[in-house]
Amino acid sequence: MGAGGSPEREGRATAALQGEERPVFLGTHSPRLDDKGRLILPAKFRDQLVDGLVVTKGQERCLYVFPERAFEELHEQLRKAPVTSKQARDYARVLLAGAFDQVPDRQGRITVPQPLRTYAGLERDVVVIGAGTRIEVWDAAAWEAYLADQEESFASTAEEVVPGLF
Repeated sequence: MGAGGSPEREGRATAALQGEERPVFLGTHSPRLDDKGRLILPAKFRDQLVDGLVVTKGQERCLYVFPERAFEELHEQLRKAPVTSKQARDYARVLLAGAFDQVPDRQGRITVPQPLRTYAGLERDVVVIGAGTRIEVWDAAAWEAYLADQEESFASTAEEVVPGLF
């Protein structure tokens, strides 16, 4: 058992790595891009990404980072969309054309390709958030603006957003 980890928690992490359970990415982290456009992944995310990941364009001008297996599952869902759907074709083209697969180095770093840094407006200060099945990488100022805009709506939501959740 690692420092500070419970047996149950480590069991879930191990199961997630063996594909028995999907990892759940949580939390907010504030790393910086270095001069070469490299990002040090938060330590708590590294085990789930050690075998490979895909970074691509996300909505609201952020980047999505998926474990390789999760991206393969997303791709399978996209393949099931009717080829006659222009919206599905457009979405798949942008998502897949902007995707880069990588394996983090021994320090847990990945290189964020210049086209993706430009798309998301990433320079030095970034925010990395856990978004469940994926990680999102935001420009720090863009994240703060988004969060300020969304938190009031989140706090005052009085209706059921996800059926059966509350």
